[in-house]
Amino acid sequence: MIGNEFREIAVIERSRVDHAGTQHARATGPVRIVSLVPSLTELVCALGLADDLVGRTGFCIHPRELVRRVPKVGGTKTVDIEAIRALAPTHLIVNVDENRLETVEALRPFVPSIIVTHPLGPLDNLPLYRLLGGIFNCDARAEALCREFMAAYAGRLSSDGMSEPCARVLYLIWREPWMTISRDTYISRTLAAFGWQTWSSPKPERYPELQLADCSGAIDRVLLSSEPYAFREKHVAEIEHALPGVPVDLIDGEMVSWYGPRAIEGLRYLDAFTAARHTLRRN
Repeated sequence: MIGNEFREIAVIERSRVDHAGTQHARATGPVRIVSLVPSLTELVCALGLADDLVGRTGFCIHPRELVRRVPKVGGTKTVDIEAIRALAPTHLIVNVDENRLETVEALRPFVPSIIVTHPLGPLDNLPLYRLLGGIFNCDARAEALCREFMAAYAGRLSSDGMSEPCARVLYLIWREPWMTISRDTYISRTLAAFGWQTWSSPKPERYPELQLADCSGAIDRVLLSSEPYAFREKHVAEIEHALPGVPVDLIDGEMVSWYGPRAIEGLRYLDAFTAARHTLRRN
């Protein structure tokens, strides 16, 4: 019995260790949260902590009805340090991909607790929910999100879609210059969960530049993300001209790249998106 209790305590303790290896204590007393990560601002609200959110970036737009009242502190990479200092946060939520290290270091002297995140695949949402749930004493809400996520994850491609061979895709996130994603990213691993294998650049960057000719003959489809570059229908013809015979689709970038609660909706979106393309391919 005592051994089981110690194991349960160890699991709880591990759930409050962030990506930087910092063991966070449970929050006590008044909490003032600044989030510099759009998808995690939404997670903070989903955990019932909207009233404790005192600062956000201009890209933190969900849920709209709750974040409208929260002061903006710049962008994810252009943060107003003095604005955050004035808000006197107890906790700052950051992400390895979204935020600059020098920003975090500039904030460290006056923010007691900095929570560093770096999810690299869809299942990383589970420890992410538990990390914030454990720190901010909303474990029950975090576990409810975990159950909802796993139901969506287990139900993906509930038809025979998963039996289809993997499709090789070029996922574009920027134009002028063209930019894509490496396979060591949350987006790539999320797409892989639905049978989409992203084109691999020989460059080491996580978000490398490319020439469209680089992937000629090596892809089955191009996906144009709605963010960070807002690809639109007018860009489809441009890609089709550069890569003749390769189908081109617009895809909702939030549904693919946002972790947190939107990842649950994203799984359902990708399920339908993938199933529709498999149907077209059969026909």
